[in-house]
This record gives sequence, structure tokens and C-alpha cells, in this order.
Amino acid sequence: MDSAHALTENHIRAALQSARRETTSGTDWESFEARFDTEFPRLQSLFHRIYGPDADTELLQVVLDAAASWQERPEDLKTLDASRAMAPDWFSSNRMLGGVCYVDLYAGNLAGLRERIPYFRELGLTYLHLMPLFLAPAENSDGGYAVSSYRDVDPTLGTMDELADLARELRGNGIALVVDFIFNHTSNEHEWARGAVAGDPEYSDFYWIYPDRQMPDAYERTVREIFPDDHPGSFVQLDDGRWIWATFHSFQWDLNYRNPRVFRAMAGEMLYLANQGVDVVRMDAVAFIWKQLGTTCESLPEAHLLLQAFNAVCRLAAPSLLFKSEAIVHPDEVVQYIDPGECQLSYNPLQMALIWNSLATREVSLLAQALERRHAIPDGTTWVNYVRSHDDIGWTFSDEDAAEFGINGHDHRRFLNAFFVNRFPDSFARGVPFQDNPRTGDCRISGTTASLAGLEAAQQTGEETDAAVARILLAHSIILSTGGIPLLYLGDEVGQLNDYGYLEDPAKADDSRWVGRPGYPADRYATRQDPGTEAGAIFTRLRQLIDVRKRTPEFAGGRLVPFTTHNAHVLGYQRPGLLDGEESTVVVLANFAETPQHIGAETLSGLPETALELLTGEPTHLRTGLTLEPHGVRWLRV
Repeated sequence: MDSAHALTENHIRAALQSARRETTSGTDWESFEARFDTEFPRLQSLFHRIYGPDADTELLQVVLDAAASWQERPEDLKTLDASRAMAPDWFSSNRMLGGVCYVDLYAGNLAGLRERIPYFRELGLTYLHLMPLFLAPAENSDGGYAVSSYRDVDPTLGTMDELADLARELRGNGIALVVDFIFNHTSNEHEWARGAVAGDPEYSDFYWIYPDRQMPDAYERTVREIFPDDHPGSFVQLDDGRWIWATFHSFQWDLNYRNPRVFRAMAGEMLYLANQGVDVVRMDAVAFIWKQLGTTCESLPEAHLLLQAFNAVCRLAAPSLLFKSEAIVHPDEVVQYIDPGECQLSYNPLQMALIWNSLATREVSLLAQALERRHAIPDGTTWVNYVRSHDDIGWTFSDEDAAEFGINGHDHRRFLNAFFVNRFPDSFARGVPFQDNPRTGDCRISGTTASLAGLEAAQQTGEETDAAVARILLAHSIILSTGGIPLLYLGDEVGQLNDYGYLEDPAKADDSRWVGRPGYPADRYATRQDPGTEAGAIFTRLRQLIDVRKRTPEFAGGRLVPFTTHNAHVLGYQRPGLLDGEESTVVVLANFAETPQHIGAETLSGLPETALELLTGEPTHLRTGLTLEPHGVRWLRV
């Protein structure tokens, strides 16, 4: 560290001493100082790389804000910080199970959600992601992703005090709280946005505003359109004729992270939420947060530096807070955000997309390749694996990967789009296209798991629903056994179907993603314990998978060893781990075909003669090979 930087650090240390409050105990302050010793050099280095040494005044304020936030942090959360420091890989446990829902659709409001906690315990949740629930524009908010305040809950859902109480009750029931942190943009109604448009010098450089089209045109030469149906390009015109950057919807204005005051402001909002009891923040649209003329303005190096700097701030004042990356980009870019010092958790969009690909094609080559090449991530991190989310399904596989199997990526995406919106002969899927372009065949897919997997189609035709139920269970068995946190879209565990009622709501009718966001399926939950019903058949067998997973320590962590089954329809991988302190392995086999499939004795010859089938508790003899039923799954401890 050179003398100029040493002087800055000494200055900050002196300022910190002045910031210590009389009510702060010696132990609390010493713990903060210890973290400062560890994190400040990293934070300062990152700040200088992003903003240069001239930004040290803002860096000082960021550190002082962190000190104030730590001194305001509730004692029970400081106790949690200490506990998780002793078990930093707590989120990699085989006992982890996530659920995600919209508060209003699933429970009405936060009070109603608290009443669902006994059910969450019944299901086995240890992680609950609440979709955006903060103040947002009334008419259209992109499902809450246009945030008007990070410190106010949507009043129709409750208050911030109620959210903090909910977090505390969830924590008492062993459930971590996850919320979205929309930090690429705010709504046009946010205080900062109103101030910027009005010329308030405090917020004048919080957004990208230009007087004419010169700079917008220059940026748009290399920046792709995200929502062309909403507006062309990446800029929208203000009422006064100026232009403002809006990557997504016209009412979502991108923040200018070249301004270090924006960093400080967003760090403060993040620490505020952490002190309400939030355990994980989903970092929305991480790929878009840094802009550079002449580039795509996606996944630039500064985006990673910003995430690392936010991490360093949180380690100072909310040390157990975790980041979850939401980067729906090329697989090579997705993994770039996954690091203990950046995003400890990450969605696994490739696995999700390829599960559906395998269900459509009945073969597993791309999924097996992805497990072999793209599953491994650094220690101290984990995947969040999901069958589907609140959003559309995009086919994020790499064209280069597909080409190795003679698959043309463009043509294959067109096939998948046609298949999942029932434009392909004998398709079982009843998805709805999102941003459909009939001329090019481009679109993304919306829908619930059950409708995409064939349950809706079976009901329409009067056919048996067994195959659809088996597909639903097969898909979930993959996310439950590949390592990481399996995430259920709540309601899918009882087979909820598409909700076409969104078409009657003018605020939602133009966004087909709402078809996959139905309200609470009370009738299905009422029959979840009856295996003779559709809901019961799914719920009881899914619960069995969940329960077995929680009793299978080999499923902890993310270590996975794929192997070739010599059967194009059957996926195979091993999960090595420890059982009672001894090395043990679980072999997973999953049949994506609608017919029985045999795995020959030669393929299994490296395994013991007998294995324990974990899902039945019965021994299975492997000497003569193994036959899997249609869409069958085996978890074999060998």
C-alpha cells in the first residue's frame, strides 16, 4: 500500500473512531474493526479500480454508513452472523429446499403468508424467496421489478415492520428469507428518478440522461434490444424531449454506476434490507449494470468489480448476507458471476432449459454434456436449481455445445419453441409464447410446470395423466439430486395449471408470463394428501423425493461425476460424498423416454453387485443390468 493510500486508510480509521456510538459494546466494535482490517483493503482496491483514487471521499462515506448500519443491526441477526461464520457452507446442505412465490398471489399479504408457515414446514422449506414486494407503480410495474422504494413494502401487502416480523418468524422455523434486489434500475416514480428529471443536483447523475439522440444513437449501435415490443432500442424519451436509458421497460430507468454516489446509495439500501432480516438478496439483471460505449454493455469487467465491492461492504456490516446471481446469459458468462467474493449463489438456467429440452426430445446428450462441463463451480458457492421460475423459459444453451452433436442451435430453438407452445405434432406441452415472432420463429416460453409437462393437455383430451405426473416428478428429481439448492415455484408441487385469466386484466394482458403465475390453488392443496388425485399423486411422491434427499448426505455440496449410460434416453451421474464419516456414492439414473429403457450389465460393471435403492429402501441387483420404467428415476447407494 503506497503512502497516499495509507493516509486514506488512517483517515478512515480516525473517522471510524468518531463514528462509534456510546451504546456500542466493546465486543461489537472489535468485531467490526476485525472485519474492517480484512475487508477494507479489498474494498479500497476495488473502489480505486472502478472510480479512481479521487473517489476516496465517497469511499469514506460508504465505510461510515457500514459502521452505522452495523451498530443498528439487531442482536439476533448478529448472533446469526456469528453462527453462520462457524458453518459458512450452510447453504450447501442436502437439507436445503427452496420455495418461491408472489405474496399477493399465494397468500394475499404478509399476514396471510405467516399463516402458511406450518405448510412450509410440512413441505420442508428452508429457503423462501418472495417475489418483488416493494413499492412500485400501480398501473404496471413489470411484476414489481420497477421499484419505487427499497424501504417501503407495497401497502397492499403490508409494512416493512411486518416484513421484519415475518423474517424473524421464518428464521425461528429454520427458513431463510430471500428477496429481489433490483439494482440495475428503479422505476420512474422513485425519489431519485423524480429528482433527476427535475434537475435536483443530488440526483442529477443518478441516471443516463441526454439532451438529444447523439449519445443514445452511439450506444445503440452495439447494445441489443431486450423488450422491443415495449420500445425500440435502449432509450426512451422524456416529456421534456430528453432521452433516458431504459434497458427493459420504458418505466424502468437504468442507474448510472459510474457515479460513486449511486454505489453508496445502493449499498445503503442493501444494508437496510439486511437489517430487516433478509438472508439472501437476488441480484437482478447483474449483467447490465455497467455501460461502456462501443460494447454490448453486458457482463463487462466493471460489473464484476461492482458486485465484489458490494460484497465487501456487506461483509463489514451484514456479514452473513448472501448474494444470488440472476444472469440469464451465455453459459460461459453465467459462471463468471459465481465466486465466494461475488455471488455465492446463482440460478442454473442452463440446467433448467436442458431438462425441458430432454423432456421434449426424449434424449439427454445436451443435459449430460452440461453436467460434465458446466456444473462445477468454486468451493463456497452453490447452484440454485429450478424446473421453472416466475419468468419465461429461454433456450440458453451454447450453439458451440450443440454443434458437437450435429445440432443447429437456431433450428433447434425453433423446434423447442414450437414444441412447447403446441405447434409441433403430438406435443404434450401447453406453454404460451412470450415475445413471439412468427416470421423468425423466435420466442420464449411461459407456463406452469404442469401445463408444460402435459397435465393440461391430458385433461383436455381425457387421456390418462400418469405420463404428465411422471414428467413433473422426473424434472424435480434432477434438481433435487444434482447438488445445490432445489427451488420449487410454490403451487407446482400440487400440479397447478396455467392461468389464462391474465388476459382479462389490461395491466397484464400484454405480458404472457402471467399465465405461469396463477393464484393460490386452494382446491389442489386441499387434496394433496390423497394419492388418488392429480395433486396428491404429485405432492406425495415429490415429498418422498424431498424426504429421501434430506436423509442422503451424499447429496450435500455440488460434487458430481457424470457417466455415459450408453442409452440416449437415460441420464447418469454419481454423487460421491460421506455417509457416517465413510466414503459413499449415490448413482442417479433418469429415463427421459416414454418407454422402458435398459441399462446393460457392462455399463454397471464397475459398481457392486447389489445397491440400495434409496427411493424404495430395497436392495437392487445390478449384475444383469437394470430396466427403468417410463420416466423412471433410480437413486442407488453403492
